[in-house]
Amino acid sequence: MQWPGAEKSQRGYVNLATEGAGSGTMAFDSEEFLKNLTTKPGVYRMHDAAGKTLYVGKAKNLRNRVTSYFRAKGLQTKTMAMVAKIESIEITVTASETEALLLEQNLIKAQRPPYNITLRDDKSYPFVHISADHEFPQLRFHRGSKGKTGQYFGPYPSASSVRDSLNLLQKLFRVRQCDDNFFRNRSRPCLQYQIQRCSAPCVGKISAADYQQDVDLAALFLQGKSANVMKVFQDKMEQSSGRMDYEKAAQYRDQISHLRRIQERQYVHGEKGDVDVFALAEDAGRCCIQVLFVRNGQLLGQKSHHISNDLGLDTAALLQAFLSQYYLGGEQYELPQTIIVSDHSAEFDILCKALEQRAERKIQLSKAFRGQRARWLALAADNAAVNLQARVAARSQMKARFGDLQSVLSLPHSPQRLECFDISHTMGEATVASCVVFDDSGPLSSDYRRFNIEGVIGGDDYAAMEQALTRRYERLKDSQAQLPDLLVIDGGMGQVRRALQVLATLDLDQEINVLGIAKGPDRKSGLERFFLGTTAVPIDGRSPAAHLLQHIRDEAHRFAITGHRQRRAKARNQSQLEGVAGVGAKKRRQLLLHFGSIGAIKGASIEELCKVKGISNSIASEIYKHFH
Repeated sequence: MQWPGAEKSQRGYVNLATEGAGSGTMAFDSEEFLKNLTTKPGVYRMHDAAGKTLYVGKAKNLRNRVTSYFRAKGLQTKTMAMVAKIESIEITVTASETEALLLEQNLIKAQRPPYNITLRDDKSYPFVHISADHEFPQLRFHRGSKGKTGQYFGPYPSASSVRDSLNLLQKLFRVRQCDDNFFRNRSRPCLQYQIQRCSAPCVGKISAADYQQDVDLAALFLQGKSANVMKVFQDKMEQSSGRMDYEKAAQYRDQISHLRRIQERQYVHGEKGDVDVFALAEDAGRCCIQVLFVRNGQLLGQKSHHISNDLGLDTAALLQAFLSQYYLGGEQYELPQTIIVSDHSAEFDILCKALEQRAERKIQLSKAFRGQRARWLALAADNAAVNLQARVAARSQMKARFGDLQSVLSLPHSPQRLECFDISHTMGEATVASCVVFDDSGPLSSDYRRFNIEGVIGGDDYAAMEQALTRRYERLKDSQAQLPDLLVIDGGMGQVRRALQVLATLDLDQEINVLGIAKGPDRKSGLERFFLGTTAVPIDGRSPAAHLLQHIRDEAHRFAITGHRQRRAKARNQSQLEGVAGVGAKKRRQLLLHFGSIGAIKGASIEELCKVKGISNSIASEIYKHFH
């Protein structure tokens, strides 16, 4: 066993690495390793023979914690399976257990070990933002770092919940949501003004003072103070009525009526403060963690996280590992004043200290609550159980569909992995191929891939499909990654034959079956024709197998068209000169000033291009080649 010298890193950690069978000369000697292991706090990383990280953990006492993995009795079967793969362990000593927790989450985020809990959805939660750098502030959707000045309200559980809130705010307060460029270039009110969703400050239909009052009311509403907003509307309605401005009074009356309907739907309580509620439900090894977001006593929404428990952790340890990743390992989510959990253990004290260190303030983390907070926890627990049950039922249904697919295709084994390809373009422009992956639990979105198709004639779907398949399966073959049992092509016999040629060229035609889905009459779902290889296969359009194939085909189409639209939008928002070697922003500007348009640059000869300041003969040749 080799022990490299302890090395002090810039962060003040001490790294110690042990090598075992990864060197190819000896098996991992756990007894010798544990004998020399420190009792200080730190992080341990377990690696397999290929050097890939299996698991990252933290410990107050490294020797005691790592020893527990090598005891003779009491280990979970899944833990024993992981330990059998260990070829080396790397140790990082830290100054405290809190530092170890923070380092652990950073390593999990960076390396994504298979036996750790890792959150697949790394998107930050969205907010509603009211800008503060304009005379007429904008109300907008916001996701990401809070770099702009103004007020932020949230977080909301999803983008759709933010857009629902923005839709309500438009009806109630008529605050603009257009961007500043659109706002500056208006000469007459837009459609939003016509349908009474905006007060048209862009063309002076409302004074800055009156507009600011509407913005202030929108902020009050987002803070959960809808009763205050109601009082303001009522006072203004009475004032307008007293001035015999009945049209204005009717407008306030309608706003009051709409606000009352919203209040009836809102889940608002006298309980104040910002609260995140986490409840865990587990059944047959499957887990669902439900998160409720409460801000200023108002329940903004909830979100489900389905995670795997590969090491058979108890519910408290599982929830603690999830919360560590949720708050410390992914996006820097805004920490509330209070965190309510359905399970608790001593490990949560370390997590709480780390969260307080990050927030630089006191945070309450506990499961012992009464009154409304206990009811919120019960609500989260109920939703976790319901969502888990629905997930298990959906998985059972998906397995039944896979079984039916095996039957109708007369396959010797039920397929374990399906990959489906589709091509999307507009008149040959910005061609994109999509690859979506399903297993018997449903879509594997983390394995989805897109391919920007280059070097083929626009509209040649056969050539585009050939390029996408070649790039995909050359890479999988070279990396010895998992191959699909069934390759699904959104196309008829011609596309299937092209796919078979690609697989034969790569010597994969014996390992992967190819199934084509040809559109039926009038493109109606349920009337498709199916081909397994070059043989037509009769599949009832109402059968579970057909539903599975329609599902993966539609998902591939959705994923392809989304990628195509993004690529097309990007192409139209960037200069056609971008990508030309030697032509940067300054030279692009000189060319446009000289010729006046891209069309004129396209039609220019090399000699004419050389007349532009800063354009040499070689660069002019590159520009000419780019357009011809």
